[in-house]
Amino acid sequence: MSFVRTAVAAAAIIVAGCNSSQTNTAMNAADNQTEASIAPVLETPDAKDAASYARPLEARVHHVALDLNVDFETKRLGGTATLDIDRKPDAKEIVLDDKGLEIASITDGSNQPLDYKVGPSDPKLGSPLAISLRPDTNRLIIKYKSAPDAGALQWLTPEQTAGKKKPYLFSQGQAIENRSWIPTQDSPGIRQTWEATIHVPAGLTAVMSAPKAAEPMTQGGESVFTYKMDHSVAPYMIAIAVGDLAFKPLGKRTGVWTEPAMLDRAAAELADTEKMVEAAETLYGPYRWGRYDVLVLPPAFPYGGMENPTLTFLTPTFIAGDKSLVGLVAHELAHSWSGNLVTNANWSDSWLNEGVTSYFENRIMEALYGPKRAAQEAALSFDEMEKAFAEEGINGSNTQLHLGPKEGVPDGGAGGIIYDKGAVFLRTMEKIVGREKWDAYLRSYFDRHAFQPMTSALFLADLRENLVKGDKALEQKLQLDNWLYKPGLPSNVARPDPAAFADVDKAVSAFTAGGPVPAGFSSWTTAEKLRFLNKLPRKLPTARLDQLNKTLKLNDAGNQEVLFAWLDLAIRNRYDPAVPALEHFLTSQGRRKFVRPLIQTLAADNAWGRPIAARVYKVARSSYHPITQRDLDKLKLGS
Repeated sequence: MSFVRTAVAAAAIIVAGCNSSQTNTAMNAADNQTEASIAPVLETPDAKDAASYARPLEARVHHVALDLNVDFETKRLGGTATLDIDRKPDAKEIVLDDKGLEIASITDGSNQPLDYKVGPSDPKLGSPLAISLRPDTNRLIIKYKSAPDAGALQWLTPEQTAGKKKPYLFSQGQAIENRSWIPTQDSPGIRQTWEATIHVPAGLTAVMSAPKAAEPMTQGGESVFTYKMDHSVAPYMIAIAVGDLAFKPLGKRTGVWTEPAMLDRAAAELADTEKMVEAAETLYGPYRWGRYDVLVLPPAFPYGGMENPTLTFLTPTFIAGDKSLVGLVAHELAHSWSGNLVTNANWSDSWLNEGVTSYFENRIMEALYGPKRAAQEAALSFDEMEKAFAEEGINGSNTQLHLGPKEGVPDGGAGGIIYDKGAVFLRTMEKIVGREKWDAYLRSYFDRHAFQPMTSALFLADLRENLVKGDKALEQKLQLDNWLYKPGLPSNVARPDPAAFADVDKAVSAFTAGGPVPAGFSSWTTAEKLRFLNKLPRKLPTARLDQLNKTLKLNDAGNQEVLFAWLDLAIRNRYDPAVPALEHFLTSQGRRKFVRPLIQTLAADNAWGRPIAARVYKVARSSYHPITQRDLDKLKLGS
């Protein structure tokens, strides 16, 4: 296997004066070259992924072909995974990641058995699956089943869906959960093309994070769906959902899948999706994935969204009726560039996915909804960063962008750092060099590194080569190493516009001093409402909480972000009138961002909150995703 890097010049991608077909041809040629050149990144010292057992420099998977049956009765996916591999000539084995898979057999491309061994199991990482290679082995055929408790998969009964008639399955692969249903090298730096044939009970629809390869077929009691992803992606981006699903187009290349009962509401909230794609392309170059569809999942989905290529997975909690929470959609779309196109090689550099995306999201929101909304949402992001500093300690090692071995683990780090400090870093770069120059650089960065893994060290090298260009004064102004490798906040930070929330902050001060509830609250933007609730003192008298609740009707807030902010404040004050709303909130959706901090806060209050947490968790646990269950089981609420 060749480890020679193919250079791709930006000039081959953006050709001055050429027509669109010439541009697309140049882009496609460049993409093909970059997709073939991930090995040199993996050879760099800081690219090693401690969360994977794989040894990709010896042998690595480059294509996965799945043929799986979906069995709702046993809660298993079972069938075959055919892996095409690249290897060094003297490689004696290939090591995959395995978490609870039931392996029936492994053969080569000639159907000859291969020896294999499943190593000791780690509760977080699973087990190494070491497969012996013959000198001519370049294909593996693995017959297997996933376990009923596979960490990536959530199986919903009909009663847990909107339609109440048919079961539902969905996956959540990031960070390292896909090894529980796909035997492959589950590391973000080991990009792979893939295809799948999925057999489901007739009457159900299977959708995946790849273009449809053929029209579905139904025969007897089963339907068969096929998908194929020709671009190499990180393994965690392989995603599946099966259920009673309907589709509605949103534009020429955008649409929404969801249960029929939710379709009209979801489509109305997502009406601007096509415009978002156009705005993103204007900023940072062509959308390279073909279609951009979204799947609005049942409330049990543990995250706000997941940027699965061609099919973003979304929580229904973003549906507010007024598009006030569609920044979530902009965020997942932006991942089509930062995260999906250029991906962190390991989990120490998660900011390269989430921080860059959070910055990009804000630029999309500015383009569509104006600078005021963007400034307010950027200020809220800055607040989240400062909250993380308060929790982690300003000099804590968890507050630097490039995380060390202890913090740089799957799902490690603090969101206020990975997402928000990362975005503030890019916003600071923009302010120092100017928007026009910064945008040109960032667009060229995506072009140069399309379909490749990335590390912090390589990102800094690229910045210095293509933006700083030896300018010592600029290098000193940017403080690049301080941002990535030191805790806290560098002195050159670009702070949010103080005018963004000037009126809201006055209302906070007035209320805190004993003044009235702000009269204009109902007409405020969602960002303004969140700023007000989050800036209030964490300890308030019951009478003041009564004023807030009765005047602003906070227990009945339809906007889930606003309701969460209110409930967080209420439980910190043992506010009994909010308990019914709290219990309904925690038992009607499973978004980890909401349920985890609320239940953790309750559980820490032994006298008042813990009994509530135990009562709620007993009811809600079965509806939460395994990822959420794993976090909250640690609280031992059943004891």
